[in-house]
Amino acid sequence: MDQVTGGSASQKVSRERARVATWASMVGAVADWYDYFLYGTAAAIVFGPLYFPGSVAHGTLAAFASFAVGFFFRPVGSAVFGHFGDKLGRKRMLVLTLMLMAGASTLMGLLPTYSQIGIAAPVLLVLLRAVQGIAVGGEYGGAALMAVESAPPGEKALRGSVVQSGAFLGLLLANGVFFLLAYVLPQDAFKSWGWRIAFLLSAVILLVGYWVRRTAQDTPEFEQAKQQGKVVKVPLLAAMQRQPTSFLIVVGLYLGANVATYTVLTFAIAYGTVYAHVGKSVLLVATTVAAAAALFTVPLAAKYADKNGYLPVFLFGAVLAAAMAFPFFWSLDSGNSLLIVVTTVVVLAGAAVCMVSVQQPIFTELFDTEFRYSGAGFAYGLGGMLGGLSPFIATYLVTLGGGKGTYPALFMAAISIVSLLTALIVRRRINGIYQGDTEFSVTYGSAMSGVTGNGSIGASNL
Repeated sequence: MDQVTGGSASQKVSRERARVATWASMVGAVADWYDYFLYGTAAAIVFGPLYFPGSVAHGTLAAFASFAVGFFFRPVGSAVFGHFGDKLGRKRMLVLTLMLMAGASTLMGLLPTYSQIGIAAPVLLVLLRAVQGIAVGGEYGGAALMAVESAPPGEKALRGSVVQSGAFLGLLLANGVFFLLAYVLPQDAFKSWGWRIAFLLSAVILLVGYWVRRTAQDTPEFEQAKQQGKVVKVPLLAAMQRQPTSFLIVVGLYLGANVATYTVLTFAIAYGTVYAHVGKSVLLVATTVAAAAALFTVPLAAKYADKNGYLPVFLFGAVLAAAMAFPFFWSLDSGNSLLIVVTTVVVLAGAAVCMVSVQQPIFTELFDTEFRYSGAGFAYGLGGMLGGLSPFIATYLVTLGGGKGTYPALFMAAISIVSLLTALIVRRRINGIYQGDTEFSVTYGSAMSGVTGNGSIGASNL
């Protein structure tokens, strides 16, 4: 009887710990991604004329180039925070990333414009964007690890997906605040000072996220690895030496969802307003509705994947993203508000969600615990850096195509196919078509037992 009671109590403590870790991951992700997405919306709407004066096209291109800067610094943040996260723990680094992100965003809300301080304005804006990139580079992989490594068996996709839910909630808040300010304030007031309110709110969100994240414990898997003396001297180097293929897999899988997401959330706003002559309010409503829908589709897709396999869900999302590339741009060109909302929801809350809702457990299992934060985080950062260039690339392509959406649509479809092929290759390798691959066997050694036994990714689960 005592043993049963003890076991039951231990299980209760374990689930309580998982619950706290889940909330800490989600709330922190909301705070971080609110700030990150806020910049993307501002780059599409106000940053061009305020910080990069010139023609509309050149100002927008420059604003999106500054948006891309954050993605270039994501691998830096992943390497730095991943290194110490693998040595000191996930929790400490996640508190630091939260403070760094909110601090940079708050300073953006106070930053003078080009007309006030000249060239120093865009320079400082780009530097603050770089800080955001470093922060989110350390945040995304770490928050996913905290949720997945603390998850009970059979719930890894569901628990890990809260990071993505937090990202969409952050997007919802960012776009919602911008939409509300643009609606309530006169246009001149919004462009001159009203947009700053959205950035200054970062300080408030920081307080909530910091309080919740401090209550969490480090993950059981990290604590076990530390007790067993598995902490390595340079985690990122160890990951590159032992599991190099995992980096390529993560980048290939991450690109499709990343490009689709930022094409819809960031580039489409600029394309719709400048080339398709769609009202900004329509585009903001479309992305807001899609983000709200994603709050429901993310946990549904993740829960389905926990029971029926991760890769089938991912493959469906990649196919849908490729198929929707041209219809999405056609809807923008049509100017039909309802059609724009529907296609935005399908791409973001359907295609992208099916890919991102199952990525966390797959990426986590690709790396051993002792260098997982560094390995998975750096690979996230690389994929994010490449995917984050999509608004800049799409802006160049639409200019090259004479203001038409054909080339950006081809770009979105092509990258979705890259992720689709990566997933198919992974599935073939897991099914044993590539035999005798030592590095692959090591990488997936623990994954072959299946989700039912110990919560690891197995052949049947993938």
